Amino acid sequence: MDLIQEKYHEKVARHIIAELGKKRMAGSFAPTIHQAKEEVIKMIPEGTTVYRCGSTSLVEIGLWESVKALPGVTVIDPYLPELSPEEGLEQRRRGLSADLMISSTNAITLNGILVNLDGMGNRVAAMAFGPKKVILVVGMNKVVPDLETALKRVKHHAAPLNNIRYGLPNPCVETGICNDCRTPTRICNMWSIIEGHMVKDRIHIKLVGESMGY
Repeated sequence: MDLIQEKYHEKVARHIIAELGKKRMAGSFAPTIHQAKEEVIKMIPEGTTVYRCGSTSLVEIGLWESVKALPGVTVIDPYLPELSPEEGLEQRRRGLSADLMISSTNAITLNGILVNLDGMGNRVAAMAFGPKKVILVVGMNKVVPDLETALKRVKHHAAPLNNIRYGLPNPCVETGICNDCRTPTRICNMWSIIEGHMVKDRIHIKLVGESMGY
């Protein structure tokens, strides 16, 4: 990354972090993916139960392998290949009572609003309530000017890309364009817009000065 872009990302991140503070949420900035991973690992105390929610960003940086290697840390992982669909659902239910949930967000506005869209709802549910602490690792590619742009980004960019990633038989997998389908495997079912929190600093946004995920 060139120096100008790095400085730009840091300045924008500092602005967002200040806005998050006004909303009783916390934020921090790491210029690189590698540094972000190290800082997130340091935020996990020994003996913590960690809930893994869907996020390409975290898979990209190999976070889960490192978390599972931490002493005394238990990972609730509904994505283990050996789990049946019913067992995966049970893991998702267990995750709502975890000490910590780690994921990402589909979009974040310049004034610190988090926008997400889920198929099943376990991720947006855990963001809102359940786990004692939430850490969201967010690449600067997910920063948008306002709520309207965030909604469009999620629906017309993140959702088709995630459908393609999952290989689901939804129309946007073929066209790349959302046509507001009603297929059984539709992943655009449950919106979440988080404008703040009553529990101060429960949600921590780790902004990263590189592109991560969709």
